[in-house]
Amino acid sequence: MSDYIIRATAADSMIRAFAATTKEMTETARALHDTSPVATAALGRLMTAGAMMGSMMKGEKDLLTLQIKGDGPLGGLVVTADSAANVKGYVYHPEIVNEPNYLGKLDVGGAIGYGTLQVIKDLGLKEPYVGTTDLITGEIAEDLTYYFATSEQVPSSVGLGVLMNRNNTVCQSGGFIIQMMPFVEESLVTALEEKLTKITSVTQMLDEGMTPEDILTFLLGDFGLEINEKIPTKFYCNCTKQRVEKALAALPKKDIGEMIDDGKPIEVKCHFCNKSYEFSINELNNLL
Repeated sequence: MSDYIIRATAADSMIRAFAATTKEMTETARALHDTSPVATAALGRLMTAGAMMGSMMKGEKDLLTLQIKGDGPLGGLVVTADSAANVKGYVYHPEIVNEPNYLGKLDVGGAIGYGTLQVIKDLGLKEPYVGTTDLITGEIAEDLTYYFATSEQVPSSVGLGVLMNRNNTVCQSGGFIIQMMPFVEESLVTALEEKLTKITSVTQMLDEGMTPEDILTFLLGDFGLEINEKIPTKFYCNCTKQRVEKALAALPKKDIGEMIDDGKPIEVKCHFCNKSYEFSINELNNLL
């Protein structure tokens, strides 16, 4: 498998960890949405996080949605994932290009700006779980670290990164999530925090040939790392003409009538994969 997630524990299950490589997923999204480098980096980071967070869910039909709304030029992003780590997503303004940050790297934080991060978990209950936090940096990893600490009360460290080639295709993409369980010892927290300071960047580790297993070994090898599972992950959109038809049927009859009066077939495009579906006048009449 090309893109995958490693699920692991360490320190007698006082730590749980996830690491992923998502180059193919991010390149698929880039090609589908024709995203600029900074939009690709933002979307790749959020999809990588979505894949790992999706794999944390238990139920077969559980769904996760991550939504970022910012006052920067990108506007926002939406990513959804299921418990099998199938992911899809889009950026509000995929064409945006901005100046590099002070380190000479893609300025994702500047492109997103200030705003909110919303995490929605549909676990098959009457109401979905919704957690909303303010964006701390707009760089996504730090924002998710803050979300886990405040909304789920789980001390976490999130690392995410996307490295682009000069021809604007994706060179590397991946990330990790490390979480402390409630009964973790303080000395362990201190030791792990020290280890995390030695990381340069996720993309540098991936570009040096490190796998998700290698990344977790580097971070948690001194704490009794146990790798539990290897999970495939990919960009996958489950849209169909039938699903789009249901959405059209939910529109007010007046709106459908106006479409029919125009006398031309309509085209509806999926936000997530850009696939187009055409509906003829006869099909619109059938909806009424």
